[in-house]
Amino acid sequence: MFEIGRIVTLKKGEGRSLKRGGLWIYDNEIASVTGTGENGCLVNVRDFDDYPMGIGFINDNSKIRVRMLTRQKDAEVNEDFFRARVQNAWEYRKKVVDTSSCRLIFGEADFLPGLTVDKYEDILVVESLALGMDRMKKLVLDLLCDELNKDGIRIRGIYERSDARVRELEGMERVKGFLSEPFDPVVQITENGVKYEVDVANGQKTGFFLDQKYNRKAIQGLCKGATVLDCFTHTGSFALNAGYAGAAEVLGVDASELAIKQAERNAALNGLADRVHFMVADVLDLLPKFAEEGRKYDVVILDPPAFTKSREATKNAIKGYREINMKGLRLVKEGGYFATCSCSHFMTQELFTETIAQAAQSVHKRLRQVEFRTQAPDHPILWNSEESYYLKFYIFQVVSC
Repeated sequence: MFEIGRIVTLKKGEGRSLKRGGLWIYDNEIASVTGTGENGCLVNVRDFDDYPMGIGFINDNSKIRVRMLTRQKDAEVNEDFFRARVQNAWEYRKKVVDTSSCRLIFGEADFLPGLTVDKYEDILVVESLALGMDRMKKLVLDLLCDELNKDGIRIRGIYERSDARVRELEGMERVKGFLSEPFDPVVQITENGVKYEVDVANGQKTGFFLDQKYNRKAIQGLCKGATVLDCFTHTGSFALNAGYAGAAEVLGVDASELAIKQAERNAALNGLADRVHFMVADVLDLLPKFAEEGRKYDVVILDPPAFTKSREATKNAIKGYREINMKGLRLVKEGGYFATCSCSHFMTQELFTETIAQAAQSVHKRLRQVEFRTQAPDHPILWNSEESYYLKFYIFQVVSC
């Protein structure tokens, strides 16, 4: 059993998010911390009146001072505790997604705060962003491999991508590298029938955006015989799904030359290089040029990076999303389709919906909603844990009357 070193007592009236079901306690919500124990140790959390709130781990370097592991005051946090967490996460994935490549652990939503583990065929990629969980990382990975082995899945390598800047806010160094014997970090996967080469060492995040898996599949039905523009294509995933579905011509655009080279290799891998093409360009600059040239597409897809990573920057992000949606909508043919998304949890569904409506009104377009989607279920949304709900994805038909 891991030792519980300190007791954290909340201020009166604080811990509102925790009491609604959240898993974070901020530094300004705490009245006192007593006992001994180094950063990353387990703590008992109590309300102002000494009522037990559960067990978490503490980090004095972080504004998120405590991340909760359990609301059970008498829980024994030991190897069996983490084995149960891992078992639950794997059993859930087996029921809700194609597990050939998927997210196995999604931090707070799997009650393993700060830890992400992605599976690409027989490779695991781990990202650890919280000190307490970082110390339990090896144990969780060992238990996860044991669970996969029970289903005949042999993991041949593990790579760490804990190189996000947010680690520095936790007082940790940014690190990346092999946690197993070295292997070729370019791994081939298949998703929705489309093949990809995923560079787990140098790609964004853990190498690939698994959260859009079923959103990519959703656009396939719109693309047969169509001309398609895929903006912020990264390594070509939406563009390749369009080509796989039988699009007549596809153009994917991204500012990253490295990503576009990978996208071109992915197109060749799928035998789509004759119909799916890519170019390096700034989307915000390119779309107005296309509009001036009179270009129109049957399907336009916008998958931009998060325009905001803080609540304070949301107002500017709204302007950014409004601008990019206006530019994209101008390029959709009458009766064509428009797919657009936001991957920032600060951009709520309500805000995003309102922003798209404003963009459509500004360019005199009417939208008929086809569907609204979120992240794939291997990235589960834990209600009352707002950071777990981040991806909003709309498909519209652009119509007139």
